[in-house]
Amino acid sequence: MLKSILFGLLTAVLLTATPPAQAQQAARISRIGLLINAPASVQSTQVEAFRRRLRELGYVEGQNILIEYRYADGKLERLPDLAADLVRLKVDVIVASAPRAVFAAKKASTTIPIVFAIATDPVGLGLVSSLARPGGNITGFSLMAPDLDGKRLELLKEAFPTVARVAFL
Repeated sequence: MLKSILFGLLTAVLLTATPPAQAQQAARISRIGLLINAPASVQSTQVEAFRRRLRELGYVEGQNILIEYRYADGKLERLPDLAADLVRLKVDVIVASAPRAVFAAKKASTTIPIVFAIATDPVGLGLVSSLARPGGNITGFSLMAPDLDGKRLELLKEAFPTVARVAFL
């Protein structure tokens, strides 16, 4: 009997002396919206490369990120609805595969960051205000490199020295 009283008293002292355990908050899982013009089968290689690079950076789908895939399947008129769906899901960022997808995402949200995968002339298309300072909520990768045109012409002339005229469209 004395043992059980001492055990009860010791338990009470320990419980009052130690602070209650704080529940750990679950880590927030970021959501990426992937908006793609083409069918999934056409973009599978690029999407897998995207996922692989995310894994290399420590982002594992289903563990610390979720990817919401939206494919227009070549039906560009579907892009606005697909972009609006991603906005309703409150994704943290929208990655758009091509300018038409970017325009749909831009119309759907002015606050969610939008990253375009590739655009030849994002300034000329009106996606961003400048390459140095895109402004707004849109940024991405451009293939436009006009400063390389001279070098390209030089390489062409070196490869084909007898060419007298070159046309560029």
